[in-house]
Amino acid sequence: MIVENHQIAYNNVASKYYNFVPEEIDLAIKDFDAILSGHGYHSVGKMFFSILSNPTAEVMTAKLFIPIEENDFTIPKEEEVDFSSYFLIDRMIMTRLTADFDAQSQVTFWELLTYIEEHEMSQKTPIFVEFKESNSGQTYVEMSVGVQ
Repeated sequence: MIVENHQIAYNNVASKYYNFVPEEIDLAIKDFDAILSGHGYHSVGKMFFSILSNPTAEVMTAKLFIPIEENDFTIPKEEEVDFSSYFLIDRMIMTRLTADFDAQSQVTFWELLTYIEEHEMSQKTPIFVEFKESNSGQTYVEMSVGVQ
């Protein structure tokens, strides 16, 4: 099910571009977390990313986002990490994956794009992927995209 009027909002968000094969996204996440923790920053336990390339590409380009506890951010330029004190994207459509993320993510990607076309909307952002956890501890994924 696709829902409208979704938004993504976080305070104190560090971000970094990565290129990787989809199976190795965990390595990119670990690398980014190591860069942040190596400079004394602490993740709040959330992570999301935007898909900037075609999902069928052999090498994926994505921007990883990690909200951190600190609101003051200084990191060496060569780390190529950006920081926003506030991150907000509204007017999004979203759908949720509760199981088999690897197998369902490409299908869901195209479902979102089809929904945009069928409802005569325009895509305004890349696809965003958020890893979340329910109150019962179940991990799930929300895929969303900004529309107009």
